[in-house]
Amino acid sequence: MLISKKQHEANIQNAQKSTGPMTPEGKAAVRHNAVTYGLRTNAMLASEDCEVYIRLWEDFEADCQPQTRVEWCFLETMVTSQWLLARIAARERIVYEKESLDESLYRVLDSIQKQRVQLERSFRTAIADMKQSQKERQAEPQPEPVQQNATPPAEKTVASEPPAPPQSPAPPPVYVMSEPAGIHPVVCAPAANDTR
Repeated sequence: MLISKKQHEANIQNAQKSTGPMTPEGKAAVRHNAVTYGLRTNAMLASEDCEVYIRLWEDFEADCQPQTRVEWCFLETMVTSQWLLARIAARERIVYEKESLDESLYRVLDSIQKQRVQLERSFRTAIADMKQSQKERQAEPQPEPVQQNATPPAEKTVASEPPAPPQSPAPPPVYVMSEPAGIHPVVCAPAANDTR
């Protein structure tokens, strides 16, 4: 859709007015918006323990033993879902500890419940997908080892062509993480201050 030159100039002028929060209070108010509501967060909240997250990741990794890039993605989804479910449970506990529940708190609880259902569904789907992927991987036929000293049967050899050299079986694909060991998808540091 094309817009007129006048409308384009008006858009540029209006954009100059929208600069985000300027005061420390405003910046503090929006600081955790992406972390709080994002399905896949890249930062830990100040109240969260990085060691607990790493133990959760290692426990799931030991249980699932992912071998392919896809299986690692399923693992990440499972760990992220469980981590965010724990975060939601903590927030829900805070709401229930209030002296009285007004209409706004009921809306918060409704939102928490919807997030919980989505995360639980994500977790169950990742588990099912992981199991299916592992089942398919294990069902794949493994290459048969070629015997080095075996001679082909006489009826299959052709006098004019020499026999093909034996081939060693290809090694199974190995998942290589692009990040150093010990670093997980969630950065174990408190969320940085908004610099706007």
